[in-house]
Amino acid sequence: MTMDYRTEHDLIGDFQLPAHVLHGVHTARSAENFPLAERAIHRALVSAYGTIKLACALTNREGGAWSDDQAKADAIERACQEMANGLLYEHVIVDALQGGAGTSTNMNVNEVLANRALVLLGELPGTYARVSPLDDINLHQSTNDTYPTALKLAAIRLLRVLEDSVVGLQESFQAVEQRFAHVVKVGRTQFQDAVLITLGREMGAYAEAFGRDRWRIYKCQERLRVVNLGGTAIGTGLAAPQAYIFRVVDVLREQTGIGFSRAENLVEATQNADVFVEVSGILKACAASLLKICTDLRVMSSGPRAGLGEIVLPARQAGSSIMPGKVNPVVPEAVSQAAMKVIANDVALTMACASGSLELNPFLPLVADTLLESLDLLARACTILRTGCVEGLEADERRCREHVHSSTAVLTALLPALGYEKASEVARLCQSTGQSVRDIVVGQGMLSAESFDECISPEAVCRLGTPRPNGSSSMREGGG
Repeated sequence: MTMDYRTEHDLIGDFQLPAHVLHGVHTARSAENFPLAERAIHRALVSAYGTIKLACALTNREGGAWSDDQAKADAIERACQEMANGLLYEHVIVDALQGGAGTSTNMNVNEVLANRALVLLGELPGTYARVSPLDDINLHQSTNDTYPTALKLAAIRLLRVLEDSVVGLQESFQAVEQRFAHVVKVGRTQFQDAVLITLGREMGAYAEAFGRDRWRIYKCQERLRVVNLGGTAIGTGLAAPQAYIFRVVDVLREQTGIGFSRAENLVEATQNADVFVEVSGILKACAASLLKICTDLRVMSSGPRAGLGEIVLPARQAGSSIMPGKVNPVVPEAVSQAAMKVIANDVALTMACASGSLELNPFLPLVADTLLESLDLLARACTILRTGCVEGLEADERRCREHVHSSTAVLTALLPALGYEKASEVARLCQSTGQSVRDIVVGQGMLSAESFDECISPEAVCRLGTPRPNGSSSMREGGG
């Protein structure tokens, strides 16, 4: 079977392409030049680029472009909409990592949209006299304003997905907090027994941490709504009519329903990428929460017989090819690795944003690759942790009770009733005799069994502060 080819021309010279493909010579050269990551750019960025190109096309049409060829204008807009809807992703073949500040991506998009519009018009791909990737699709634009704007749109969309995922995880921990509210356990600092707490209170603290992450994620979307679209090459709007510059962001806002605004200083907004560092920092904070909490879940479920064994994680798969009966905490382990990757991505992104020069940052492809990957990883990690672990979490109440009764941590809860000296003596007796605190305190008549149980009840260990004997929690009675 023979394949037909078409010949396209650029600054470098002629290039033969299969006749049917929607990409063109600029894309083909990029594919040859940058076999780096060996993966295509993120789907969300392609979709966002389609939306940006649609906003630009609509604005240009309002300004009189293609007034003598309405079918051409319709075909361009339809092609842009198809890309925005994810229908042309397979034709965007440039590598995720590329030189040129994203020019390869922009040109790939321009060529695909032009050729798709040509097909819609009944023309053959490559007949650019009718629809040009540069003169029509890229009209009044540059990579330097469309690429960062598309990246911001893609990031906002993925941030909303992440926010929903974090909210789901927060609510899952809140539900577990209620289920475990009655389970008293030993709280630990620096891996050593400290004071009593409830398992529910611990889970509530995790929920609060993710609630804070959710708020940060929601607020950081505002940082991405200021765009440099219309600034063209370096923010001066070179080659774009003033009417277009003032209108295009409004059209983008209308198309997306997102409150985009044009940067007051388009030159500054084209030079600097620090906003992506700020957003990545928020993602790193969320990753840190995930890593810390997953570590806690692994520690509390350790053993289960020879470790803490206070909680039981859902068994998801056999844990060993050689150790029968072993079940590993695979979900927290996997989520921990996702968190570590997000933290690593933040380092790469920060270096890329800091390495801009003069009027442009040439390393935005790395920024896009790391930022969008981190958003995906965090959203999936939160969902996997919720569905694969937290929702099925169980408490080993007997084990928690054994720890409470055998640990000297319980003595802190008895301080108001025993005093420090007597509590210290009980601690010494526990160490020398091997008896539990309860056995000594109740057995020697220091407290009744009922009083002892009251001191270590869920209500007592969760009470804010220690009440005075007469019921007052005040540090001082009366006036000063």
